[in-house]
Amino acid sequence: MASQTSTSATRQIRTRALGSGERLAPEDLRGAPLRSLPRPSRLKAPISALRGAGARLAAAAGELGIETLGDVLLHVPHSYRDRAEPRQLSELAIGEPATVEVEVRSVRLRRTRRRGLTIVEATVADDSGPAKAVWFNQPWLTDRLGEGTRLLLYGKLDRSGFRVEAHELANGDGAAGIHTTGLVPVHPASERLRPLRIRDWAWQVQPLAWHALEALPGELRARRRLAGAGDALATAHFPDSLAGAERARDRLAFEELFLHQAALAARRQGREASRPGVSLGQPGEQVERWLESLPFERTGDQRRAMEEIDADLVAVRPMQRLLMGEVGSGKTVVALYAMLRAVEAGYQAALMAPTETLAEQHAATLDRLVAHQSLPFTLLTSATPAARRREAIGRLASGELGMVVGTHALIEPDVAFDRLALCVIDEQHRFGVRQRGALDTKGPDTAAPHALHMTATPIPRTLSLTAYGDLDATVLRELPAGRKPVDTWVVGEEKRAGAYEFIRERLREGRQAYVVCPLVQGSDKLEAKAAAEETDRLRAGEFADFEVGLLHGQMAAREKQAAMESFASQKTDVLVATSVIEVGIDVANATVILVEGAERYGLSQLHQLRGRVGRGEHASHCILFADTESELARRRVDAIAKERDGFKLAEVDLALRGEGEILGTRQHGLPRFRVAELPEDVGVLTEARREVIALVERYGSLDAPDLGPLLDAARDRFGDERAGPIAA
Repeated sequence: MASQTSTSATRQIRTRALGSGERLAPEDLRGAPLRSLPRPSRLKAPISALRGAGARLAAAAGELGIETLGDVLLHVPHSYRDRAEPRQLSELAIGEPATVEVEVRSVRLRRTRRRGLTIVEATVADDSGPAKAVWFNQPWLTDRLGEGTRLLLYGKLDRSGFRVEAHELANGDGAAGIHTTGLVPVHPASERLRPLRIRDWAWQVQPLAWHALEALPGELRARRRLAGAGDALATAHFPDSLAGAERARDRLAFEELFLHQAALAARRQGREASRPGVSLGQPGEQVERWLESLPFERTGDQRRAMEEIDADLVAVRPMQRLLMGEVGSGKTVVALYAMLRAVEAGYQAALMAPTETLAEQHAATLDRLVAHQSLPFTLLTSATPAARRREAIGRLASGELGMVVGTHALIEPDVAFDRLALCVIDEQHRFGVRQRGALDTKGPDTAAPHALHMTATPIPRTLSLTAYGDLDATVLRELPAGRKPVDTWVVGEEKRAGAYEFIRERLREGRQAYVVCPLVQGSDKLEAKAAAEETDRLRAGEFADFEVGLLHGQMAAREKQAAMESFASQKTDVLVATSVIEVGIDVANATVILVEGAERYGLSQLHQLRGRVGRGEHASHCILFADTESELARRRVDAIAKERDGFKLAEVDLALRGEGEILGTRQHGLPRFRVAELPEDVGVLTEARREVIALVERYGSLDAPDLGPLLDAARDRFGDERAGPIAA
């Protein structure tokens, strides 16, 4: 009896489908086709193995990231066109889209007086009668559509005949209908590679989908009732229903986000295992005295950030923390705290900024906040005079200098440290992955320095989990006491005279103002020229009675320093600048900022620019001149006018522009997902991350044998943490 019960239970377990959990009858199992083991290597074959994939089209496909048969499978459709089964010609109504199956009776090429326009006309017929089919600018069809050729045509009937949008041979080889009947997939394409061609390739590769690597652990797939990878890929391209297509897409999106999070986790584990960090112990009296000497009260967020950094610095594991903060939230104070912790413990600390202007501003802040501590530090940029540079490099190598602030100059090969234990990388998304990692190699002996990455660009959680998922995140939302809200207006040209008069009134009250010239993408020289011309115009015109200064990235370091010092000391009333002032400029007396061409900036940039004012006791204002003809531009400037929270604006920016543009460049390693769409799939991303964390906690490492090919698949899709950035 016990034996019968055991057999029954076993049969019950074995007759459930893996993934869906659906019950399977014995006849289903007996009728299942027998296959050899999958061979994922077959999907590594180049697309040149496909029919119709010559050198020219293969090159065009490469621009879309399609190089192998597996890439074709991963290039899933973005939508589907529901085309019904063929109908009779006699049933068609004028203007109604339809598919018909016909036989060619005759064909001719008709040239027109309009240059470049050719028309192919064919007499076609089905059982219900004849009709005229019309193609535009496809003259080669006259040689291919011989009498008796059977065709599937999709298009619309009008007064001149049946206008063909898509056609294919009705030859009964199983492929007929993929362009003209049922759910027709529409793949992402380009001018050089049309959706029809990609659809044809997908049809050719579909039978190989079962060779796709099953990257997800079996337990995970069974628990979440996920279909097999091959079934999901095949269904995504040629589904039986829209519901089936959506299920396949969701399954593939989960796998993609899961593999990316696995790659990030592996990269972090690999980094921690390869080189230990330096334990700096608990903060001592020197740091405590510095905290007590600060001329302001720390916010609660700053205190929590320092506590989290303390926990990191005590550990031997090297800190990898991202410090995100609202404009003016006090990130520099937190960074300086971490640097002083290193110096107090007998080590060195470095702060690297992407521009000379920002590095100089940081140096001025450090000088102001640690002057009474007698802690020597230096500024090192490409503009540092040779003699001073040699002296600084020597003092860093000997350990005489505990702190240094600089630009890319810090990662030059001849810059060496005696005991570098902490690196602060400001506006870190402006550095390349390898540039950020270069400081990491300058740690003491075999140890890795702790790293604090800072950004004043509020980053949505969705984006932080993809671009910075291997970093611990700390967020500063609170603003220091005394920060004033900034009134923001979007105005047109008709308000320009009034805007200038408003600024003049503030200047007469003793305040100062910024005028930011339009962003010229990819051309610092053109921006500099525009700023110089605007400075001359304002000096001779609207602000003739005031001192007008100029600041842009093409100026020599000494000129930039002089311009900033003149504005900070109130010798200059108006500072005309490019977006170089986006971060790092802190002048409390500046209460108005006017931004030209505001529609050209992203929301985060506009928020950063607005943050240059509102730093003192006086009411502050942001005036945006914008061309709002485009819907996107109008929504963007409306959002900045209504919302003051930088993190909420970042979410709006993500929804409007997509994650690829928010950080401005690809160099930071932001992935390009093939299936997943953010922020729409943020829930899937969160679930995927939770599952990866659970696996790491359970197995200790993602290369555990029980996890099968998970780590190999993650590295294959998103790069090897030992080789560089994780980007798709």
